[in-house]
Amino acid sequence: MNLSHPWSPFNCSSAAAVAAMGIALVLTSFSGCRKAPSTPAQIAPEVEVITVTTQTIPDEPEFIGRTQAFRPVEIRPQVTGIIKKIFFTEGRNVKTGNKLYLIDPVPFEAAYFSGKARVAQAQARLVQAEQEEARVKPLLEEQAVSRKSVDDAVAETLAAKAALEAAQSDLIRAKFDLDNTLITAPVSGRIGRSQFYEGRLVSAQTTLLTTIDQLDPMYVNVSVPESYLLRRRRDLAEHRIERPGIFQLRGVMTFSDGSVYPREGLLDFADVNLRSETGMLQTRFTFPNPEGGFAPGQSYFYPGQFVKIRLKGYIRPDAILIPQRAVQQMPTGSFVYVIGEGDKAELRPVRASLWYENEWLIDDGLQPGERVVVEGFHRVRPGAQVTAVPFQGEKTPNSRPEEKTTQNAS
Repeated sequence: MNLSHPWSPFNCSSAAAVAAMGIALVLTSFSGCRKAPSTPAQIAPEVEVITVTTQTIPDEPEFIGRTQAFRPVEIRPQVTGIIKKIFFTEGRNVKTGNKLYLIDPVPFEAAYFSGKARVAQAQARLVQAEQEEARVKPLLEEQAVSRKSVDDAVAETLAAKAALEAAQSDLIRAKFDLDNTLITAPVSGRIGRSQFYEGRLVSAQTTLLTTIDQLDPMYVNVSVPESYLLRRRRDLAEHRIERPGIFQLRGVMTFSDGSVYPREGLLDFADVNLRSETGMLQTRFTFPNPEGGFAPGQSYFYPGQFVKIRLKGYIRPDAILIPQRAVQQMPTGSFVYVIGEGDKAELRPVRASLWYENEWLIDDGLQPGERVVVEGFHRVRPGAQVTAVPFQGEKTPNSRPEEKTTQNAS
């Protein structure tokens, strides 16, 4: 059999293979002429920004304070004796002059009447001495008596006067003791618990019987940290804040349940020295308390309460506020993204000190007119170009500035 015959099956297979290879080469040439796909142009990410502006805002730091009665008066006896009667009800309001205690007056009455008798005797002796002196002086001119007799008469008169004065002094003391057997309220206020009752011996000027707290007005003692005082001095020197006279500063009081006292207090005292053990300066506010004269349970506040005092009177001109979300944190401190020339993002360190609910007060790092990123941080890199659009978020009304850390007082 001739294998090279053109119609043999072996020659047919070779022709098909050659044709297939030709088709493949044609397709390959067509594919080689096609261009590679190009990379689409990168679009700058969109971020929302605000433009920095300045404004005048109140600067109202908050401290912890403790209430104190305006006049905590101690009631002590002026005489030593036995308590015979108590006139008041503990824990009630008393008025100036109300009877409080009666110390047994009998021994003091006896001393008083004895003193009156000694005064009468001294007066009689003085009258007799003066009469004798008046009788002998004319006789001396007539040489009817000696000079010594006249001198003795004058000396007797002087001794009688001294004895009368001593007796009168004893009588005054006896009258004082007798009067002080009845102890009355020196001020109006709320009286505390009695430490002694009927039949107890009390000592003059040492025994504490009870106390009366004068509740209108009321004091609130506030301890201010040294760090705050130094920062305030620096802010005043740099004209970051303004204030009136120190004793024109006012205080707003908030109780532990969040309720706010309806009346403002006034700073009326600042201590001379810092307390070495705490590094605090003691200050005091005076608050009116017309309810202090009401019956127990109707007063608005009591001595010994812990309260918050918000200081009013300081203002910050040219303050810069930005939304809290615009301020980011890194190990070295706070920072924001600022959109600079060519719409390029710049990482800017800032110093944020106070906050107004949803805004930070920026002390350093920003200038009016600069644009700060508020939304879209995940699309921002330092030096990258961005598309800046105005921030669309809604601002809540500013309330008041607060310290980053609440100031505590002892």
